[in-house]
Amino acid sequence: MSKMITTLCVWAVLVAGVLFAVPVSGMAADVRTMDLAGFGVGMAGLLVNKATLDALFTSLKTTFNNAFAGAPSQWELTAMKVPSGSSRNDYGWLSAFPRMKKWIGDKAVKALEAFKYSIVNDDFEATVEVDRNDIEDDNLGIYAPQAQMAGFSAKQLPDEIVADLKNAAFASPCYDGQYFYDTDHPVEGVSVSNKSTVALSGATQAAAVASYGAARTAIMSFKDDEGRPLGLIPDVLEVPPALETEGRRLLEMDKLADDTPNPFKGTAKLVVNPRLTSTTAWFLHVTSMPVKPFVYQERKAPVFVEQTDPQADNVFMRKKYRFGAEARAAGGYAFWQMSYGSTGTGE
Repeated sequence: MSKMITTLCVWAVLVAGVLFAVPVSGMAADVRTMDLAGFGVGMAGLLVNKATLDALFTSLKTTFNNAFAGAPSQWELTAMKVPSGSSRNDYGWLSAFPRMKKWIGDKAVKALEAFKYSIVNDDFEATVEVDRNDIEDDNLGIYAPQAQMAGFSAKQLPDEIVADLKNAAFASPCYDGQYFYDTDHPVEGVSVSNKSTVALSGATQAAAVASYGAARTAIMSFKDDEGRPLGLIPDVLEVPPALETEGRRLLEMDKLADDTPNPFKGTAKLVVNPRLTSTTAWFLHVTSMPVKPFVYQERKAPVFVEQTDPQADNVFMRKKYRFGAEARAAGGYAFWQMSYGSTGTGE
């Protein structure tokens, strides 16, 4: 009888090993090579251990990185990336950007003006919780789209920051203390304007000249503090979706709305920005130079982060793991001379 009991116990251990130990030990290697769609195929459930968590979050990180790499972005067209090594950057140098001139006698050393302009970095995050039950129940496919969206959002963070700058540019100061788009930027005792209220229009030649044409002329007329032309030529017209038709008429059509010849066809690239909040405001930029009208300041590029420590409060007390993205960055205004903005309100 005792021999039979012993045999049954051994058999039970062997069965347990076949049913549980073998799949668990074999799973760790297999899961590492699966994407999230494969987690729910042919498995009744997952044992939550270090190997499983490592495989899961490695897959989520790969999904995040692939979405990040493939996401569209257009901020670099109008903004320059400035690395940041601390909590803030100072931009007093914007007031005295050097230009080549004929060397006669001693060199003319430009001193920085007394302008104080700094950009403070902000913290950004996107966080997703993973319920331990979903891991145990093989319900992991629901987290792939969230990892993709986190990667997509992280890639487009600079676009959002730069768009916010443009939306606030009529009421936010730049390095000279004036609003970025303003009528009285001080240049050697003279007030210079890079702001209008005229609506963008390609209805007639007169309307086109008074809106887009006036902005183009203004930028090309800007001078430095020694009275020399800056030599700027605008090349990007940026509009909200509501002004796409007018923008295309001005830059892409042979004739204007009144069937007269279009003198501005091909003079700039049209950029339609859905993040612009005004339906009437429009902007003309110079983007062909090493410096740009706006600044994207990056302290820490977006990175994938995870929390899987079983002793963490949210895991131990609420069975919640976490993953997402973190970044430190900010935006600011550079050279107002390289951009012209109109509220388009006519007021």
